[in-house]
Amino acid sequence: MAKKQKKIKPKQVPTKRQLSKWQRQTKMRRIIIIAAAVFLAGIVGYVGHGYYNSEIKPLREVVIEVNDTSFTMGYYVKMLDAFAKGTQPSQLSYMADIIANQIIANELLKQGTESLGINAKAQEINARMKESKTPDSKASRDMVAATILREKLLDYCGSQLPDTMEQANTQVLLVESEEVANEVIDKIENGEDFSTLVKEFSYDSKSKEKGGDLGWLPLELMPNSLIGDAVFSSESNELSKIYDKSASKSVGYWLIEVTDKDEEKGIKARAILLSSKQEADEVKAELTDENFAELAKKYSQHESKDKGGELGWLKKGDTKSEAFDKVAFALETDKISEPVKDKSVQTTGGYWVVKVLEKSEHELNDEVRKGLAYNDFTEWFQIQKETSTINNYLDEEKKKFAIERVLKGK
Repeated sequence: MAKKQKKIKPKQVPTKRQLSKWQRQTKMRRIIIIAAAVFLAGIVGYVGHGYYNSEIKPLREVVIEVNDTSFTMGYYVKMLDAFAKGTQPSQLSYMADIIANQIIANELLKQGTESLGINAKAQEINARMKESKTPDSKASRDMVAATILREKLLDYCGSQLPDTMEQANTQVLLVESEEVANEVIDKIENGEDFSTLVKEFSYDSKSKEKGGDLGWLPLELMPNSLIGDAVFSSESNELSKIYDKSASKSVGYWLIEVTDKDEEKGIKARAILLSSKQEADEVKAELTDENFAELAKKYSQHESKDKGGELGWLKKGDTKSEAFDKVAFALETDKISEPVKDKSVQTTGGYWVVKVLEKSEHELNDEVRKGLAYNDFTEWFQIQKETSTINNYLDEEKKKFAIERVLKGK
């Protein structure tokens, strides 16, 4: 029996109208997909461009140049971050300028020492970083390298010094006035011990710790040029006195006038702060009610001088000076006080009493050698700085950006 053949349905052929519709739909889908892709690419590009401009591009900007070497914002941020470890955020603004100067100093040191054959080797840097447990980074390595170079340059400067130099063994004493200087000189000439007089009269804390004894020093290491010139133009055992207008000391003398009193407000006062009792006596001899402001502007070392010495209304403790309060609050109205000694204030101006014990060609001890080496190092660095081309492009906006980057990383 023959098998029954399946009936094959004829293929449905789309009409021209249907075909046209499908083609339009496919084309539309393609257009939509392309448009979406372009839109998405635009969004990504826009966001990426904004991110690049705000976050990446500034880090690649050159902010410091030292001769032919450039430093980017990224490097500056890393240096600021490395130095700022353990620093309060409020101090970063202060640190920003210090770090810029440090980058410049480090590079000047690196460039300058190359010509002397001085360098910081990788193994030296690694050992120092391991010893100090410093995290490894370009900024940290540069800081450590600069420290090593500084030490080596100081050693080099010391090695260039002679074994002996002309030096003087000297004693010094800083007093407040010429009158006291003459008194001290008389006592020394009458056989009183210099070191004992230093304890009684001197206002220079540094030399006072050693009884006024400077030891053997060359001219270059004298406390200042005034003392140096006096010492090296004097004979052994010669005494001299020198006025030093810049000498700072913890003593001053007030001339106080109370112009009004009130139970609630306290006292209304004006005052002149002077460097010595001798000066205070001389100014008081000139003082009248009419010229008080004029003399205050001329002689006073207190910040009120520009106001003619006017302090306004005061209560006890406002001036933070017990010596001032003790006299001022007991003073009669419109009466000028005698000079009031106050050791809680700083004034400038005084007389050095100088005694040269001995002068000769003397061997350099370790302390003197270090001092001279440091002077030579400072002079070398200054020359390096003056003969280099240095550009610092960091403005307030750029420093603010760097600080924000550091704070983000904290």
